[in-house]
Amino acid sequence: MKKILNTCLKIVLPFLLGGAIMYRTYRDFDLSQVGRILRQMDWFWMVVSLIFGVLSHVLRGWRWKQTLEPMGEHARLNNCVNAIFVSYASNMIIPRLGEISRCGVLTKYDGVSFSKALGTVVTERLIDSLCVLAIIGVTLLLNIHVFDAFFAKTGSNFHSLGDLFSSPIIYIVGASILAFLVLLYFLIRKFTFFSKIKGIMSNVWEGILSLRKVENLPLFVFYTVAIWACYFFHFYLTFYCFDFSAHLGWMAGLVMFVGGSIAVLVPTPNGAGPWHFAVISMMSLYGVSWEDAGIFALIVHGIQTLLIILLGIYGLAVLPFTNKR
Repeated sequence: MKKILNTCLKIVLPFLLGGAIMYRTYRDFDLSQVGRILRQMDWFWMVVSLIFGVLSHVLRGWRWKQTLEPMGEHARLNNCVNAIFVSYASNMIIPRLGEISRCGVLTKYDGVSFSKALGTVVTERLIDSLCVLAIIGVTLLLNIHVFDAFFAKTGSNFHSLGDLFSSPIIYIVGASILAFLVLLYFLIRKFTFFSKIKGIMSNVWEGILSLRKVENLPLFVFYTVAIWACYFFHFYLTFYCFDFSAHLGWMAGLVMFVGGSIAVLVPTPNGAGPWHFAVISMMSLYGVSWEDAGIFALIVHGIQTLLIILLGIYGLAVLPFTNKR
């Protein structure tokens, strides 16, 4: 009974948090305009942006295969890519579940050591974190005035303790931190269970250090840069789908990309809620109306989420057929 309750909490809490923030963000919007905007948008640019979205997953699968090889784990390339597809879709159910599911896919179909694969995922997350920090740092230096205006607009430009507790964003951030701590508790318990298995932690550590033994380091760096470039174009090219955002330049796209990247750290399904709030607030700083920015966030996030779901279904459907003995 306790196990069932824990599982339900891990699934329900992220959806409740995301739903609450979505309601708080869209409660005053006229959502009847969404259908009209969908019919008028330029779908060519949306398709191009989705191609970059798929390519980012493919490149991540290629890079993962490269980090596994120094440990003697030779997974098939198509399995690595399909495991990535499955992992992103899994995160839609339980945030961060994808890290576990993708390792399980390679263990099942290629006999890859689960603990070693998990170690490479940890390394990958550390590298991604460094990339995000670097992008944030550069963007902040180039657009410090925009972020200052963003914090002021969202009520985060605090000059006193009273301002802090009267700001609506503090409650969103507080709820997000609480949800993150709950999720972290469950993840720690999961890793505690794994640590009881003999030798598991040494294998994880070997996976973490696998980057030192990568044969073609320039290729690894290229994959990493290309992955994040694809992420950026996956988002930025959607500006050209709408008349009200087509004039925004790449610098505005970079600012909103950084804001969205930070927002998706909150454990909600695909960042739903925090991502919308960040993108809408920042887009409005560039002269786009709050309503248009809200419709932009709703449509773009909805289509990109649908892509993740479809790729996950594709990966699950294809894996048994491509691994027939």
